[in-house]
Amino acid sequence: MARGTLIAAMNIGRAAEDEFHDWYDTEHLPERQRVPGFLVCQRWIGVDDRRVSVATYDLESVTVLKSPPYLAIGGENLSPWSKRVTGRVERLMRFEGDQILPGDQLPPTTAGGLVLNAMNIAPELEAEFNEWYDNVHIPEVLGIDGFVAATRYRLSEAQLVGNQPQHRYLAVYEIASDDLAGTTQALMDAAAGGMFISDSLQLQPFPTVALFEEAGGRQSKLP
Repeated sequence: MARGTLIAAMNIGRAAEDEFHDWYDTEHLPERQRVPGFLVCQRWIGVDDRRVSVATYDLESVTVLKSPPYLAIGGENLSPWSKRVTGRVERLMRFEGDQILPGDQLPPTTAGGLVLNAMNIAPELEAEFNEWYDNVHIPEVLGIDGFVAATRYRLSEAQLVGNQPQHRYLAVYEIASDDLAGTTQALMDAAAGGMFISDSLQLQPFPTVALFEEAGGRQSKLP
């Protein structure tokens, strides 16, 4: 089952849009899908800004990212095509995380939309925050029509070494709806209308929330 994640977000930047999508769909994603431990690989495009691309990779464990098969296709070992395309894009986020809720959940096959919510918590309030998020906030969000699944991740200790990441926690919500923007607006309306927000949520840097729709289909080793 999936106990880790890799989420990569980028702006297409100076890359040609048609080449970017061809590269992602025909080389980059399939290459990673073949690595042992990569379970489900999906691509998403920003609803508000279609030059923003996100890829989500569900992993058996975040340690897969240190495995020889993965290292053989990453970093200095990227293909010439990958080096050319990635040299022209703007990297927005790379999040390597351990799944902390539910713990080993794979994404639903019915979701056509994705909401990412990245955030920080003051260290002394982490226990309070996690209690609220797991037992109050997520059930409230999943009570909104269209929201079908939620997973939470904590940044891996390996990614923390030598880095000062902007956000340490990430929540991923899947949406099954013909009106992604309307479903997300229902969440915003609920938050503005009295949904309880814990004081333990750290507002500097401010949490980021972004909506994406599926692009390029889903690649999976699973039946």
